[in-house]
Amino acid sequence: MLWRDTHRADAEREPVFSPLADERYALGLETIYEGYLCHYGTPRLFAPADDETALLLGDYLYAHGLVRVAETGSVQAVAELAELISLCARLRAESVSGDGEAWAATAAALGVHPPAGRVAAMLGIVTLLAEDAATEGKRVITGMLIVGLVFLSVILLGETSRALRHRRRARRARRSY
Repeated sequence: MLWRDTHRADAEREPVFSPLADERYALGLETIYEGYLCHYGTPRLFAPADDETALLLGDYLYAHGLVRVAETGSVQAVAELAELISLCARLRAESVSGDGEAWAATAAALGVHPPAGRVAAMLGIVTLLAEDAATEGKRVITGMLIVGLVFLSVILLGETSRALRHRRRARRARRSY
């Protein structure tokens, strides 16, 4: 319902970061990026009516993209993307630039042959953000909570779809009698 109601007729379907990644992660990566755009920019595929709808749609797309990546069987890829979501949320909350570089570095890390410079790029971003240990600890915990909420959303979506599927089957069975 949310997906259908907010979909743009003039949707821009040009991939942004997935060309840097392995093909098996492409759809999941672009779905997560669309969720990011719902939260912090202008989505390419959707036109949410208000900020609340944009936030809900963004969360859904984060979860949906992570599910797609998880279906590849790569726990490392899911961890990389969860870290990216957390880092970008932190960068945006602090009004610090570097999210584009983080997206590019993570997408490249999901490539067939990740570039050696990725670690240096990510460390450069982290160095810019590091202040004192207590403040950094609070930020890490906040990031972990955000990632935890995303994973809970994935579980909730799976359980909800399973319950709805069971409900539809039960209705069909009653109608056939």
